[in-house]
Amino acid sequence: MQQNPIPKHNEQEPPQSLSAWLLQQGLDGASQNDILQGYCQRLVDLGIPLMRVHVAQRAFHPQFGGIGFDWLREVGVSHEQYEHTESPRQRWLVSPLYHLMKNDLADVRERLGDAGHQSRFPILNDLKSQGATDYYATGLLFEKRDPAKPLDPLNTPEGILVSWASDGPDGFCESDLALIRSAHPYLGLALKSASNRQMAHDLLAVYLGRDAGRRVLSGELQRGSSREIDAVICYFDLTGFTQLAEQTQGDELIAMLNDYFAVAVRVIQENGGNILKFMGDGMLAMFNHSDIETATAAALEAVTTLRRAIGELNDRRKADGLPATGFTLALHAGDILYGNIGAENRLDFTAIGPAVNLTARLSGMHRAIGRNIIVSQKIFEASHSGRHDLVSLGRYMLRGVSEPQELYTVYEGG
Repeated sequence: MQQNPIPKHNEQEPPQSLSAWLLQQGLDGASQNDILQGYCQRLVDLGIPLMRVHVAQRAFHPQFGGIGFDWLREVGVSHEQYEHTESPRQRWLVSPLYHLMKNDLADVRERLGDAGHQSRFPILNDLKSQGATDYYATGLLFEKRDPAKPLDPLNTPEGILVSWASDGPDGFCESDLALIRSAHPYLGLALKSASNRQMAHDLLAVYLGRDAGRRVLSGELQRGSSREIDAVICYFDLTGFTQLAEQTQGDELIAMLNDYFAVAVRVIQENGGNILKFMGDGMLAMFNHSDIETATAAALEAVTTLRRAIGELNDRRKADGLPATGFTLALHAGDILYGNIGAENRLDFTAIGPAVNLTARLSGMHRAIGRNIIVSQKIFEASHSGRHDLVSLGRYMLRGVSEPQELYTVYEGG
């Protein structure tokens, strides 16, 4: 399909080409940082005395409720993530952007250059002390609004809030603001495109895992699409959880699970592992590095770190009068099928195969053997670093496995 060429930027380009450039950035899938850097530089090149631009957006993320971008002429673009909080931050409540939303205003402008001028907004006094002479802010919704419902600045809808600050002697002139206003919908559209892509990346990584999320986003979508990989499979479970569940209230139980999973996930990911799924009080993970020896070394390092990290967590929980528990972990290595499994309208990106099944069998041997860490013969054979002392537990017959299996544990001296 033939496209009309977008004119390249130069110092004499007409103002309308800024909107065309923004449109092309959205089509090209440019990042939010690149869009803002190019947009602000083009405003400067067009003669607008721009000192600072700030963009605030709602974020769809379990940890962050919003994200803010700042462009400074001498620095470029930086960003900040705003964590979810039970009560709004004070700096938001006294900001001009909160005032804009709370009063349902189209825009806010305040000239800061007059001698002795004192703003009721602390951020504007800070900007004035840095040389700002003019401030302009407006917003743009990314969804159709019901005019009968007032905007709630404490539960912001999807969209952007943008402010521009000038340090020119006379601030912004009317033609400057006309250009900013005319290009604003195009800026919003480009940022919406970029944020939607980032939102898909973040949510897939959170709910499917980093590796699976990346694969799905890159196009591995069809049911049955899978690949065979050689990996280390890890089953992690909390011990005594059924009894704890009977003795612990629901919200405290969820908080406890989150405490332990936060530690386990962090340790596994820091060692290059990928979380495949959570299963009640346990989880399935894998280490699929460049070769099985490297994956084994990473998995064993995760085991050693987990012992220490869970011990430290238990010390903190006991000191706070909270229930504490231990964990069991099983490791095995082998070929697995990794991909999309399920129904046409409900898929799971996970791992299956004999190696996964055998790891599950190992995870059921902890009570019989009396060890919380059990690893297979294949893990023992792939461990060549000497950093971890693997001690034989003997040969066992496992359910569904025809040959006896030599099992090991990771010895921790001292």
